[in-house]
Amino acid sequence: MTAQAATLDAPRLVSRGSIARSRRWALITSYFFLLLFALFFLVPPYYQFATATKTSEQISNQNTNPWLPALSSSDQGMNPGGANAGKASLAQARGKSWLPAAVNGFIANLDDLWNQTDFPIYFRNSAIVTICVVVITMLISVPAAFSLGRMRFWGSGILATGVFLTYLVPDSLLFIPLFKVVGSLGLLNSYWGLILVYPTLTVPFCTWIMIGYFQSIPKELDEAALIDGANHVQMLFKIFIPVALPGLIAATIFAFTVSWAEFVYPMAFIFSSSQLVLTAGTITSLVKADVYQWGMIMTAALLAATPPLVIYAFLMDYYIAGLTAGATKG
Repeated sequence: MTAQAATLDAPRLVSRGSIARSRRWALITSYFFLLLFALFFLVPPYYQFATATKTSEQISNQNTNPWLPALSSSDQGMNPGGANAGKASLAQARGKSWLPAAVNGFIANLDDLWNQTDFPIYFRNSAIVTICVVVITMLISVPAAFSLGRMRFWGSGILATGVFLTYLVPDSLLFIPLFKVVGSLGLLNSYWGLILVYPTLTVPFCTWIMIGYFQSIPKELDEAALIDGANHVQMLFKIFIPVALPGLIAATIFAFTVSWAEFVYPMAFIFSSSQLVLTAGTITSLVKADVYQWGMIMTAALLAATPPLVIYAFLMDYYIAGLTAGATKG
């Protein structure tokens, strides 16, 4: 009897062992590709930082390794007694002598960027435009999504699909007719024109996100609110907005990212430096003909990427929950 039981348990042990091996290999494969993708996506910001720590002379020096941050003047292949040494020492003089050369180089580029260019103006303009666009987007997309997702009426499904299809039209096609519209309103060469046209990119997709989230909320909440005598406006503000907070955060993050990183519209609509935003202003002020000030360009790129990075770092869970809310209902 014991031998028979051992014979019957043998396939189970083999099966469990094969499952364990399969899980182990799956875990190893997952971590391998996760590490591969992490390296792939972390290389650009690392290269930005490495370049942002160097002077223009160090960047153009063929004897330096472009993947390494700034080292001492002798390690960078520069002549300590030559003309370039004076510029390198000047860059380090604005930092602290006890800090690494890479940190001093980054401080020098940051000082030049902030005090010798209009970067603070670009940053301020981007902040104003982004905040205004986010507010306008949410004021339009939330009521629109609520009406299309919860207040069923004739043609609501077709209208919701049409709203999303407008998002698929690229801005490279829209900026030509929008240029005429903005010009007729007298808003060319003003960031208020950007505040007017950016919602054409943010409102359709944010509305689509919120439609999916509102539709995933149980209908019993509607029925209970109607029984208690609430109207649709009260239902929206007292029930659906608190419940749909992850979806609202996801839509807000999307609107912020699009407004902060948009490039085509500022290049087409803005001409003066006092009205430019970060994306267009950095390129137009730091690239002159065939002269690229790579140190300050990379420093500006790092500073411009900081606000979205901070927002995604703290609100990533809400963003993922909002984007995947429409996948299941109930």
